[in-house]
Amino acid sequence: MKNKMFKLGGDLSLKNVLTRLALITATVAIIVWFLPRENKFSYQFDLGKPWKYGTLMAKFDFPVYKSDKSINDEKDSLMKQYDPYYSYDRSIEIKQINKFRSDFKDGISNLPIEYVNIITEALHKVYQQGIINTSEYTEIFKDSSKHIRIINGKQATKKSITSVFSTMAAYEQLFLDEALMMKRQQLQKCNLNDYIEPNLTYDKTRSETSRKDLLTSVPLASGVVLSGQKIIDRGEIVDNDVFRVLDSFQKESMKRSSTSSQLRITLAGQIIFVSLLVILFTIYLVLFRKDYFEKARNILMVYTLITMFPVLSSFMISHQIFSVYMVPFAMLPIFIRIFLDSRTAFMAHVTMILICSCALRYPYEFIIAQIVAGMVAIYSLRELSRRSQLLKAALFITMAYIIIYFSIELIRENDITKIDRSMYTHFIINGILLLFAYPVMYLIEKAFGFTSNVTLVELSNTNNDLLRKMSEVAPGTFQHSIQVGNLAAEVANKIGARSQLVRTGALYHDIGKMQDPIFFTENQTGVNPHLTMSLTESAQKVISHVTIGLKLAEKNNIPSIIKDFISTHHGTGKTKFFYVSYKNEHPDEEIDENLFTYPGPNPFTREQAILMMADTVEAASRSINEYTEKNISDLVNKLIDCQISEGYFHDCPITFRDIATAKMVFIEKLKTIYHTRISYPELEP
Repeated sequence: MKNKMFKLGGDLSLKNVLTRLALITATVAIIVWFLPRENKFSYQFDLGKPWKYGTLMAKFDFPVYKSDKSINDEKDSLMKQYDPYYSYDRSIEIKQINKFRSDFKDGISNLPIEYVNIITEALHKVYQQGIINTSEYTEIFKDSSKHIRIINGKQATKKSITSVFSTMAAYEQLFLDEALMMKRQQLQKCNLNDYIEPNLTYDKTRSETSRKDLLTSVPLASGVVLSGQKIIDRGEIVDNDVFRVLDSFQKESMKRSSTSSQLRITLAGQIIFVSLLVILFTIYLVLFRKDYFEKARNILMVYTLITMFPVLSSFMISHQIFSVYMVPFAMLPIFIRIFLDSRTAFMAHVTMILICSCALRYPYEFIIAQIVAGMVAIYSLRELSRRSQLLKAALFITMAYIIIYFSIELIRENDITKIDRSMYTHFIINGILLLFAYPVMYLIEKAFGFTSNVTLVELSNTNNDLLRKMSEVAPGTFQHSIQVGNLAAEVANKIGARSQLVRTGALYHDIGKMQDPIFFTENQTGVNPHLTMSLTESAQKVISHVTIGLKLAEKNNIPSIIKDFISTHHGTGKTKFFYVSYKNEHPDEEIDENLFTYPGPNPFTREQAILMMADTVEAASRSINEYTEKNISDLVNKLIDCQISEGYFHDCPITFRDIATAKMVFIEKLKTIYHTRISYPELEP
């Protein structure tokens, strides 16, 4: 036993310590990475509701920003003064009039020659007024009071939109001339619209600059709050003015916290804070739960859970989605209590909650509520063997949240009418999410190789395929397994071991006998095939039920913790009947003891040791000729003392007191099973 412990310590000092240091470092790094570093305004406030925190003082001077609606109204008002800019291009007029004169240099058919000059003059007038593309003109003209600014050279002239033309309106303007109106029918054949082109084009650069200048001229603030000035006190109603001040304080706080120097200081503090808590929890494991610290799956599960919840809560706080009180933090102590123990569950829960509180500005009520919920979770769910237990635990945890928060509110407010009722909705949602612990527990079992009591209960159901087949193929072995399970579970209950685990292990420890059940005494009905076999062949046949059982367990996806019962229930013992018989028949021959020895290993947990004792005692009890109290007691003591002397329990943490209790339980149970009676004295002559 001591040698094994020394070996484990050596492994940790040379190899596994580095792995565990890497795990601790990764835990700290991941948590710190996700923790919010911005000094965000963490108060929650609503318009028309009372301020539920203490007196809030301004820590620095800051402007009181206007509301978005107010700013937008002012911008809309200013935008009425906005005039888009259009560039005047005189070359278009020259080009189009020259084109018209060229096309009709010989005059217009059926009209006097002077009509060319009349049309030229009409074109000149509309071009002087200005022509805009019809689609643009339509958009601007929606507001008939709109003006535009026409840029001609270095001058910008303000002009009403009604005094310029669209391309379509310019065409119609030509025929307002009395001379042209009379000849409109003939002139329409000239396609005069071909000589009308916009000479006012939108100047995007100047227009956008003018627009921005107008918008930026709107002041965003309507006042200033000085450092040290009181903003609001507890219980005061958040009216419109106070709401704007609080909103401005929030915006300014976020701006000031985003500087690189402040972020570096915050990061350093977070690293120290998280590292200290994780290191303290690690020291707890090393000092008080070294067996957990030595098993990779145990610490991997614990540190994964400790990392997961701070990451989730940091994400919710950083993105301000939902409330952190909706996160089912009590899942962590539930899982660690189920798979490990209550003290470790509490220590891990406190560590995780303190880390999560680092992301909150005012963590007092959060820490109190979560620690109380964690304690209730540990107390209410010692073992999860039925779904109804999880429902009850979720109900108890939700009630604990509500009661503790209600008490804090009463202490703080002294007025029941001012209590924030929205928090109780968050607690109810938290309780509902706790019900998902059942499927999450299944994922943890698969990911880290644990086996919960729920799984053990499911495996111990005698209606499942493997056990039902054993009851049909090897009924004697099946009954033997049930009796062993009853004996072992009773002992486990007495000494504080896992009774459900040892009972389930007992049901599967002999499943290898299903392949050839006739070779085992409990399944024989008068025919003994060993009579026709050599002693070594018989020994190998009996020993093979261990290796066959392991293969069957592997094939049927039986958890490793149950397979350990199959391999250890005989340890490295011998098939004594065949071994002793062979020695008696070959007294002078050197025997290959491996032919008569089980592959082992010996038991390395208390539950496996209990099963080995129960298996041996139950099997041997069937061979007693007379079931008296003395015979049963002698048999039990002889068998277990022999196992102790042969060193089967050197590698497991079972104590002599546990073994003495086991003997007492076996004797009492066997007396009950076989209905032993006291021996009546004979009358002397």
